[in-house]
Amino acid sequence: MSVSNQYQERKTAIHMLRSGCSAQEVATQLGRSLVWVYKWHGRFEQEGWAGLQDHSQAPKQHGRRLGPAIGLAIRRARSELEAEAAAGRGLKYWGARAVRARLKKEQVCPLPSIATIERVLRAAGMTRRPSVQPQPVKYPHVRPTQAHQLVQVDIVPHFLKGGAAVACFNAIDVVSHYATGQALAQRRAQDAGAFLVHTWQELGLPQYTQVDNEACFSGGFTHKGVLGQVLRLALWVGTELVFSPVRHPQSNGTVERFHQDYNRHVWHETVLQDRSQVNQQGATFFQAYRHSAHHSALNEQTPTQVHHRFKPQPIPPDFKLPSGKLPLSVGRVHFIRRVQPDATVAVLNLAWPVPDPEANKGVWVTIDFTLTGATLRIYDTAPDVHNRHCLAAYPFPLSEKVQPGQTHALGQTKSKTNLQGAILLQLPLKLLAQPVRATLKMVANFF
Repeated sequence: MSVSNQYQERKTAIHMLRSGCSAQEVATQLGRSLVWVYKWHGRFEQEGWAGLQDHSQAPKQHGRRLGPAIGLAIRRARSELEAEAAAGRGLKYWGARAVRARLKKEQVCPLPSIATIERVLRAAGMTRRPSVQPQPVKYPHVRPTQAHQLVQVDIVPHFLKGGAAVACFNAIDVVSHYATGQALAQRRAQDAGAFLVHTWQELGLPQYTQVDNEACFSGGFTHKGVLGQVLRLALWVGTELVFSPVRHPQSNGTVERFHQDYNRHVWHETVLQDRSQVNQQGATFFQAYRHSAHHSALNEQTPTQVHHRFKPQPIPPDFKLPSGKLPLSVGRVHFIRRVQPDATVAVLNLAWPVPDPEANKGVWVTIDFTLTGATLRIYDTAPDVHNRHCLAAYPFPLSEKVQPGQTHALGQTKSKTNLQGAILLQLPLKLLAQPVRATLKMVANFF
């Protein structure tokens, strides 16, 4: 019989008794014993209708429940151990086992278990030391307003069927959201350089190309003042390389978010056997993505429409990297960095002092490579901010001479487009900092 039916039966018994039936008549009518009738009549007399409900079967006395004195002893022992550790007396242990050892030494009885001590301390909020959350660092960053100003590049790892690793390089224009990508077998400097060449051929040569600090981009973390192949390549073709803050993916946020779309459309619910299948699947995705009008920031336009509003200046499709080590070329390289507790910033495995750093604020570091040498300057904000201040300037050590801009590396032809791109690469650096529209307009005046 269900609980609700039992309750109804008990109420019926009370109704019959109150209407004048005898206990024997109620017992006979309901098929119950006299003891049952007397029990529920007595419960009704004491507690009313609520007394007809079933009472809890839990014991009224818990033999293993600790009294308040034991809880007090546990909390006191923990507090004493913490105070002794802070004062440098004894060992710095104040966990549940240390508390139990202290209670045992004081002959507390009954001696609580480790689990009981942890439960008491947890209820008292004494299980962990209070921690102060560090304030996030505010990093400077470029705020592009049109396409071809800033392209972000990053790598997302994946695994093929069978376990082989694949390095999926992705790049995206921050304003137009025009994207490209390639799946490569490894993530070496030569792989990163090959993908950047592919990016500049597909998206055009932007003013800034932003990467993270992975060894394939930065040149590694061993040699002081290292000038890696990717850095040399960016100087060679004429884009300004920007290194994101260390361990701060938010600064490369556009491409980081793009990885999610790439993963969902290329890898999820798909079994890919080799890199050729990955790149084939990726090519289909990139083509569809470029012609999709789903981006809220583009006002119902597609990435292709926004990206080609101003004609890209791609490097030629037959561009070939020269064999051997690339020379250093005239240009600029940038680093977004956090000031360390010793008031220095780490750039290319060297520490550079920052005078009077502002708390919880990153800095922008630029190395200018000129024909007379290289200079490292530390700024309070990004280059596109008008009221920026140079905090410090240092000569950057070089073991080789800086060469003039290698515009011939891009394969100048009589084509108007290629000639415009070549002249653009030879413009002064200050001019390159102007909006792309004004720069291209000025270039067009040459023809």
